[in-house]
Amino acid sequence: MTSRNATVSKKYSKKTHLQHIKERPDTYIGSCDVRVEPMWVVNLQGNVEHREISYVPALLKIFDEILVNAADNKQRDSGMKSIKVNITENSVTIENDGQGIPVEMHAEHNVYVPQMVFGQLLTGDNYDDSEDRIVGGRNGYGAKLTNIFSTSFCVETVDSKSRKKYSQTWSNNMSSVSKPKINASGKRKDYTRVSFVPDFAKFGLVNFTEDIRALLRKRVYDVAGTTAEDVRVYLNGQRLSIKNFKQYCQLYSEKPLVHELINDRWEVCVTMSPDQQPQQVSFCNSICTSKGGEHVKYITDAISKGFVPLKALKDLAVKPFMIQRSMFIFVNALITNPSFDSQTKETLTTRAKDFGPSSFRPKISEQFLKRIIKKSGILEEVSFFAKAKSQRLLERKTGGSKKKKLNGIPKLDDANFAGTSRSQDCTLILTEGDSAKTLAVAGLSVIGRDKYGVFPLKGKLLNVREASNAKVMGNAEIQNVMKIMGLNIGSQYTSTERLRYGSVMIMTDQDHDGSHIKGLIVNFFHHFWPSLLKIPNFLQVFITPIVKCTRRNQSCVFYTTPEYDQWQQQQTEEWKIKYYKGLGTSSRKEALEYFSDLPKHRIPFEIMQNGSLIEMCFSKERISDRKEWIANYKQGTFVDFGVAEMKYDDFVNKEYIIMAVQSNLRAIPHAMDGLKPSQRKILFACIKRKLHSEIKVAQLAGYTSEHAAYHHGEMSLNCTIINMAQNFIGSNNINLLMPNGQFGTRLMGGKDSASPRYVFTQLAPITELIYHPADAPLYTPLEDDGQKIEPAHYLPVIPMLLVNGGSGIGTGWSTTIPSFNPMEIIQQLHNRLDNKPLYRMKPWYRDFKGTIEPIQGTTKFAVTGVYTWSSVNTIVITELPIGTWTNTYKETIERCMDGYGAFKKGDIVSIQANYTDTTVLFKVKMSSDCAQKLRANGLVKAFKLQSTLDIGNMHAFGANGNMKKYSNEVEILEEFYHQRRALYEERKKYQIGSYHQSIEKLQQKIKFIEMVINGTIQFKGKPKEQLISELQTYQFHDIDYLLSMSMWNLTYDKITTLKSELLCQQNQLHLLQNTTINTLWKYDLNEIASKLAPQKEEGRPHKKRKKN
Repeated sequence: MTSRNATVSKKYSKKTHLQHIKERPDTYIGSCDVRVEPMWVVNLQGNVEHREISYVPALLKIFDEILVNAADNKQRDSGMKSIKVNITENSVTIENDGQGIPVEMHAEHNVYVPQMVFGQLLTGDNYDDSEDRIVGGRNGYGAKLTNIFSTSFCVETVDSKSRKKYSQTWSNNMSSVSKPKINASGKRKDYTRVSFVPDFAKFGLVNFTEDIRALLRKRVYDVAGTTAEDVRVYLNGQRLSIKNFKQYCQLYSEKPLVHELINDRWEVCVTMSPDQQPQQVSFCNSICTSKGGEHVKYITDAISKGFVPLKALKDLAVKPFMIQRSMFIFVNALITNPSFDSQTKETLTTRAKDFGPSSFRPKISEQFLKRIIKKSGILEEVSFFAKAKSQRLLERKTGGSKKKKLNGIPKLDDANFAGTSRSQDCTLILTEGDSAKTLAVAGLSVIGRDKYGVFPLKGKLLNVREASNAKVMGNAEIQNVMKIMGLNIGSQYTSTERLRYGSVMIMTDQDHDGSHIKGLIVNFFHHFWPSLLKIPNFLQVFITPIVKCTRRNQSCVFYTTPEYDQWQQQQTEEWKIKYYKGLGTSSRKEALEYFSDLPKHRIPFEIMQNGSLIEMCFSKERISDRKEWIANYKQGTFVDFGVAEMKYDDFVNKEYIIMAVQSNLRAIPHAMDGLKPSQRKILFACIKRKLHSEIKVAQLAGYTSEHAAYHHGEMSLNCTIINMAQNFIGSNNINLLMPNGQFGTRLMGGKDSASPRYVFTQLAPITELIYHPADAPLYTPLEDDGQKIEPAHYLPVIPMLLVNGGSGIGTGWSTTIPSFNPMEIIQQLHNRLDNKPLYRMKPWYRDFKGTIEPIQGTTKFAVTGVYTWSSVNTIVITELPIGTWTNTYKETIERCMDGYGAFKKGDIVSIQANYTDTTVLFKVKMSSDCAQKLRANGLVKAFKLQSTLDIGNMHAFGANGNMKKYSNEVEILEEFYHQRRALYEERKKYQIGSYHQSIEKLQQKIKFIEMVINGTIQFKGKPKEQLISELQTYQFHDIDYLLSMSMWNLTYDKITTLKSELLCQQNQLHLLQNTTINTLWKYDLNEIASKLAPQKEEGRPHKKRKKN
């Protein structure tokens, strides 16, 4: 051999498997060097702790191989009941009582099976990849690696089938092996015991250090927590108290832990991370995957995705990783034929689709997610840190500075001294809209522009207390105010020296909306810069009259409606009244008057001592306080504007509270008539106009504004009229107005209605049967703008709140009241009149073909649509839940074809839509697998064919005018019954009185004509005064009327006609006097029932339109 060949041969060599393992151990068991890093360990007291330790990964690996083999034996033998581990300073013994290793000679290799398993490389029983296995070993190294890196390795096993006991010892890193000892085992039960002494020299150690023993103890605890509950685990002769995975996880944290046994192969626990860093403890087939892997990623992704859409995190730009950062997750999984990143098995690499049969793949249930959200504290922590991050961003990206010139705010009329050394003398006037700005600018011609700037607010300012930082940053109004003032979020101000303006003056209408805007501005400053409200005169209000009363040379000015109402009640003489509904009502001349007497109209707020009331008004956390505050409101309360300084408490309790009460009045219906004020005004206008022939909706809105003193936008009034006329499924059970034209359909929930200029309406024929004309004289009309308008509420023949339902959101209160069957309500009233008990009813909607059934143990009802199977894989949907509109539903199921909700792409094969504006018809064909799955369970939920109605939030204004919570529909019906019955008694009394007056008038006319005819009364030559005196002696009353009668009526024919009319009136009176209240009410109920019975579609009447 040449020298060159010898060199090459020396350079390139071939190693046996055993040589390669010994010389390159890191490939098989990891690093043999000492590593220092933080690890979870178990101390001598049995407590889990996370601390920095020194350990050798390879040494942990060879211990793990034997321990995992013992745990794996439970998968082979369900009868296995114990695992015993003993750890000394230099040795380990691990024993399990599961099925022993067969003590037989291998037919092919001519060696005993135990010797082959523990002493020969690349041997084992896990090589059949076609077989699904959920054990740790796969590659045929396992225990042999432990043998190779041990100075002594002993195995002892009992095979009860062959009744043999086998023992054998290897030494010197598996290079020497003793002959096997095989004895009869008799009746001894199966077990396998492995004892080994690691070759500590290869790991740079002399024995197990305390750090390493603590790590090995932790692995024994791992096995106790991840193995079946019936397996007892012993450590150094002591049985561990851990019986299941949940108990094991509780060792790691004292924080609330949420546990879920997802299925037979997956178990998960979740708690909050202690240090805002994602933490995990995970296992795959009893192997500790210390670095996690695909199983941990799958679970954390599923949970974090469930958090992102939550309302509490809305607008906080929360990403899944931010949620995972707050999670400490524990996963115990059994996965079919798992794969890992290396032989050390620290990271699971098996993809989610290969976790095993679909029935065993983990699915995070809604219930588990809800418990995590509610109990773990993760939501609160994520929200806290997200808000803090958002706040830092807000402070960095918003605000202004003190500078003289501002650009980019075109509507600002800046003060000349703003941003200069004299800026503290400047006042920024914030006005309600552009028209108010015009008034302010006109007034500034009196006092000059040097110290006064004006900026108009567009509508109501954002409630910054409940807005996300993203909304605050994106709100142009708020950003403009901050720039104009030179304010920065996060800054503290003890003076206005750093600002462009030294004070702010709020100039709004004196109505309820104006009070609301004032409150929002106060809330804005208090939330971000409470210190500013402690500076004298910083915040001010500018007041203008809401009512002016004049009489000759006298005038009275009022700044609040309650104050004016009290004054008016004391007046006996006529005054000319002018209402100022907004600043736009004031003329330029009046603006000059206001600013000429600025001290009278400008009122500064006192220094704020306590902002609790402001917080109460605008914080969602104090809804219950807000309800109590509103409930304590006393009618007639008003704020005194004649003070030198306004107290914040007075503003809240005497001005802002009136706005809160009024907002509830506008939003929440009255229990007696089922109407909100805008609806009541429309009905009043229709009745006043006797609207029996059609009129354009836009015209009716104008008429209502004029005759019912409606002071808000006509657009909202148009919408209300259209809503009152709608009759599609899910709208009104009884529409009070006629939908003569396109008033909207179930396709879009009424949003597809035509313009108010193009559609017509009129009173529905049934309306005057419900809101009976005979009741009209009994109502006390309200007064507004000096005219009599609608009453505080009507009292219809049936409770319309239950007929058509109601919903609304006010201040501190909201309501949701479903609709009920009017025919059933009428029967209930009949029963009540007959002294029969009232019974509970189910919600009902006209023409709805689905079912509405109570959900046991709740205040909710399940509203379910209708479907049928037309073939094995096809369903036909013919009805949708109430409130689910056809077009919206079509969009939803079309999304499902691409994989949405409960469906994967391909689950839905085709969709045929054959619906109309009144009917529903969807034909959906599914794949065989999807159809089979949904036939068994979940079709209604998957296709979103069920919704809920809740009667747990039934609020309305009761008979006494106060807000009231009703527990159910029977309570509303009972209260209505007593009020309506009392009105029938008043009606009967009033009608009897009317008959008496009519009869008396007829008798007087007959007597008068008879006395004229027989000559008792002579007119000739007598002055009027003499005739009046003479008639009074004959006890005539309505003398002017009698004297105005035509001579052609003073005849016997007229007497005959009047006597016939008198007899008719007397008969009617007699009939009424002998008619009971019950009979009167039942008659009206039957009239309504007869009208309802056909339940035909209502539309344009077939008659010629009359010009109105």
